[in-house]
Amino acid sequence: MSEVPEATRERVASDPFCAKLGIEVVDLSAGRAVAELAVTDELLNFHGTPHGGAVYSLADAAFAAASNSRGETALALETNISYLDTVDVGDSLTATAQETHLAGKTGEYEVEVANESGDRVATFRGRVYRPE
Repeated sequence: MSEVPEATRERVASDPFCAKLGIEVVDLSAGRAVAELAVTDELLNFHGTPHGGAVYSLADAAFAAASNSRGETALALETNISYLDTVDVGDSLTATAQETHLAGKTGEYEVEVANESGDRVATFRGRVYRPE
């Protein structure tokens, strides 16, 4: 596997949206990324439960990092998420993105979101297009 270019690592680490939500990419290699998020009161919806968009954003951040990890621009074509269990304020979530298919200008990624006990709380899948 190829190494992740330093410029790509810097771009991933400086993502302003991730910083706003508290998402941190903690591991990055070619075709793979791990991101973490601590669920806080600021991530609650009007029901008083953590917003599904926060879980989605965590998975999407891992997906973006993994799909752009080789230094080539990767643009999302489609994504979907299945919420499997609830999360609570105080939970620490980890999203692990793995490349499952790479052919020509497209790639496919699966992201598993788990709580600190290792229980899967969501599954995200995404496809990208590389225009370069």
